[in-house]
Amino acid sequence: MIREAIAADWPAIWPFFHKIVAAGETFTYPIDLGEEQGRDWWLLSAPNRTVVAVDDAGAVLGTAKMNNNSWGNGSHIASASYMVDPANSGRGIGRALCEYTLEWARAAGFRAMQFNAVVETNAHAVKLYRSLGFDVLGTLPEGFRHPSKGYVGLHIMHRAL
Repeated sequence: MIREAIAADWPAIWPFFHKIVAAGETFTYPIDLGEEQGRDWWLLSAPNRTVVAVDDAGAVLGTAKMNNNSWGNGSHIASASYMVDPANSGRGIGRALCEYTLEWARAAGFRAMQFNAVVETNAHAVKLYRSLGFDVLGTLPEGFRHPSKGYVGLHIMHRAL
């Protein structure tokens, strides 16, 4: 089940959020991002949204935030970010969250969804996004400093809604 995230979900999100960010392999966030700033960056206010995927017992398995990609005359393009607790990877949670954000964006009147910084070595994410109709519009060469692979590209990915 996917539902609106509430402040009380943060203690369940933070452990895997922190682990993913500190690994430095998939997000452009500072690897030493603190809990308070992480919460402020992730738990968005309306009209943007943050959701959680939960199991039957209500345990948080993953989360997504969705928002407009730009402001003003570019505010008709949506964006989103996803995190799945690594203990729950491979169960379709990321796909469900991505599909949810696409439906949200379509219902909210956005014309497309764009991801500005998909690390090209994040093969699972790239494969998932491509399977959902996203294309790589371009790649910023050496736009991301991966902790073990060195400088790798950042894809800009897009899908019309």
